[in-house]
Amino acid sequence: MADRLETLARELEASPDFRVLRRLVPRETFDRSDADPPLIGIVLDCETTGLDPTLDEIIELAMLRFSFTPDGSILRILASFDELEQPRLPIPPEITTLTGITNDMVEGRTIDANDVEAFVADAAIVVAHNARFDRAFAENAFVVFREMEWACSVDQIPWREHGYEGTKLPYLLAHHGFFTNAHRAGDDCRALLHVLASPFIPQGKSAFSVLLRNAKEETIRIHAVGAPYVAKDTLKKRRYRWSDGSDGSWRAWWRDVSPEEYDREIEFLRANVFDGRVICLPTSKITARERYSLRAAQ
Repeated sequence: MADRLETLARELEASPDFRVLRRLVPRETFDRSDADPPLIGIVLDCETTGLDPTLDEIIELAMLRFSFTPDGSILRILASFDELEQPRLPIPPEITTLTGITNDMVEGRTIDANDVEAFVADAAIVVAHNARFDRAFAENAFVVFREMEWACSVDQIPWREHGYEGTKLPYLLAHHGFFTNAHRAGDDCRALLHVLASPFIPQGKSAFSVLLRNAKEETIRIHAVGAPYVAKDTLKKRRYRWSDGSDGSWRAWWRDVSPEEYDREIEFLRANVFDGRVICLPTSKITARERYSLRAAQ
């Protein structure tokens, strides 16, 4: 039966009128090249009781420990980690609907911080698909993540600039011809690693190599202190984010730019936000160690 279905799938693929999606079959090896010694990376995904890292909690933490070469070729999965934890309050019904995780499944379960620390030991980078979300939860729950370098496979790979119509993981996986049914952290980790190991058109290198290069670049965080309220829509359109100062940062709109973009961005703010006035705005240097953290340098 499997051979017959595969034959039918290939016949459909031969027509420009059809696209075929195959169920993703987990694999352990991606590239049989060697690196001496290889670098270690972590793919991480959290399921939580909500969206607020200051109020909500992790109910599932999944990670894959993998090896890679300095130029970003993913070699193989070395180990997997997937644990549940019972939150202080019952899991909201909408979270159970989304994740399939019930209160019965997490009852009495805890995630051991020592096990987490041992699993990520010696890792050069932690990758999450929306690191701004996952890092905040992970470092609130486990101290070890606070000083690690992080990368975001949503923000730091220019998907849309190269013909991809979206950045959600199911779409990216489907773009490469695969699907998964589950929305659990472990399945999402394997799906993401598959996408990262795949060629990134048009460069032909892996998507992970692009991510790794971008993650290593330092950026400058501009805090637009004193920007008038009427400029909020202009700033939003320019991809600025608002900080209310509750985390110890400036109470201001902010954005990260490359050193090459800095002068142009200051000129944009001067001309379009501050009515042509001379401005001297506070800035912070941001590296992979601070980026996406709630404790980012201020």
